[in-house]
Amino acid sequence: MAAIPEGNACAEEYERRLAQRQAAVFLEKLKLERVGNVRLGFVVAAVAVIWFAVAHGGNLALWGLPALVILIVLFVVGDRVSQRLKARSRAVIYYERALERTHLRRNESGETGDRFLDPAHPYAVDLDLFGKHALFQFLSVCRTRAGENLLSAWLLAPALPEEIRARHEAVRDLHPRLDLREDMAVLGEDFRSGGHPEALERWAAAPAIRIPPVLIHVAAVFSLLGLLALAAWTYTLFLDYRPRLAMIIVALIEAAIFFRWRSVVLHIAHSAEEPGRNLALLRDVLARIERETFTAPRLKFLHTALTAPAPASEAVAGITRLVELLESRDNWLVKVFGPLVLWTTQVSFRTELWRQKHGRDVKRWLSAVAEFEALSSFACLHYEHPDHTFPDVDESTASIDCRAIRHPLLSECVANDVALSPERRLLIVSGSNMSGKSTLLRTIGANTVLALAGAPVRAESMRLCRLNLGASIRTSDSLDGGISRFYAEILRIRQILELPPPALFLLDELLAGTNSHDRRIGAEAILRALVERGSMGLATTHDLALSAIGDGLSQSANVHFEDYVADGKIHFDYHMRPGVVTRSNAIELMRSIGLPV
Repeated sequence: MAAIPEGNACAEEYERRLAQRQAAVFLEKLKLERVGNVRLGFVVAAVAVIWFAVAHGGNLALWGLPALVILIVLFVVGDRVSQRLKARSRAVIYYERALERTHLRRNESGETGDRFLDPAHPYAVDLDLFGKHALFQFLSVCRTRAGENLLSAWLLAPALPEEIRARHEAVRDLHPRLDLREDMAVLGEDFRSGGHPEALERWAAAPAIRIPPVLIHVAAVFSLLGLLALAAWTYTLFLDYRPRLAMIIVALIEAAIFFRWRSVVLHIAHSAEEPGRNLALLRDVLARIERETFTAPRLKFLHTALTAPAPASEAVAGITRLVELLESRDNWLVKVFGPLVLWTTQVSFRTELWRQKHGRDVKRWLSAVAEFEALSSFACLHYEHPDHTFPDVDESTASIDCRAIRHPLLSECVANDVALSPERRLLIVSGSNMSGKSTLLRTIGANTVLALAGAPVRAESMRLCRLNLGASIRTSDSLDGGISRFYAEILRIRQILELPPPALFLLDELLAGTNSHDRRIGAEAILRALVERGSMGLATTHDLALSAIGDGLSQSANVHFEDYVADGKIHFDYHMRPGVVTRSNAIELMRSIGLPV
């Protein structure tokens, strides 16, 4: 377990581990090259020796069999070195990406979560939760699709306060466990490209296929008889006809068994191969989690789900062997001798028995691993950014109070204080273009999403209740749907109005797509309705006329961002101040790019 980082200690630890893994990759490449050279040299030497021995009357078996054994050993050694090389290479990639997260660099790797994008969601698109360089890609260290699914679900809906506190405890417990997170990332890499959890769960939960118990024993007995008959026939090939007759009789009975159950056997085999193979990829991840000891109640509960009544990894090892046996049907030896021992029939029967015994546990195993991965993503954030803090989720009053809050994805940003309460439900944020209004909304929104998912937030402190969040920041028109930007915006606003209280709304340039007269009337009506419903939030504008709306609402206040011109350039300090902005920079911006104004 690694020490808790202070300052840049996290980055230093990552850089140290990255250097170690890079050195290990270099050594494994050398070993693999040497094994390859030895293998090639041995093949050349063995061929020469065998040719010389045979040419001079030597025994082919005397030289050929040992050479074959040594060659097999060299291939096995080479395969193991290759597997270690892949694991070390994955660790290098893991720590390279970890350093990108630590320094808040835009990374080009990692799952973007595009499949979770839903334009109808009240804030996912507006707050950049999914996509390239978005919050999900920054957070996720999940290597299974089940883990990614759960993490996205946490970001898309607020958790209950007691659930948030349980996740906080789990994140604190996972916080220093660098080795566990690295192992799960490295071991789970193959599973990431494998099966979908829904497909695994459907296979595991499918109705049981009834196989008479006596049939399983009969198949095993006749498989043994087939082997004995084959051995006897081989031994007495030219001596007696009775073993051959016995083998024919056994083969006919086995053929009858196979053809009677052929459709069932093939259905079991074909339906189990892909899910079983993907579940087998999870075996090492399960075993790694089972070896860990936890203190947080949530993690102890998840650990029990994987270890009681028996370790999940041991059960998965059983399906691993069965899947390997099913896949061996393509081997020529199995194709020749498999029918005589009812190979596919027996393996399929045992696969179905495994599913009937452990099928109900598969969903529990996948859910436990998924939650470990989602919590590990939050633990990474906590470890890599020690300046982040755990929010206080307080249900005593509908409010949100953020001190020195900053956007979690921006390396350089200015901290601001924002507070909303029953006495002040609305902040009307005015300011010129590029002054920081939209960034403020995204800052509050992104940190609120993290807070209500159970993650640390980028603020000195954050106190809030369980809120239903809605945002209109990035609404756009739709050519396919025949929807204008203004119509898309008012549809989103209606969605926000329908959110059950307490709700937090974030409205950027409210009703900017219509004329100033209608905008003034419509904006005031919308904000008044939101406040009267018990919602709270922020609305930004660079139209100074809209700032007067705050004068007519007792539970509102005006704040603004300023800019100034120096040496012909516009400068922003991004500090939020009370009151209404008194100037605009539109003309200066147009002049700065050479427009004739």
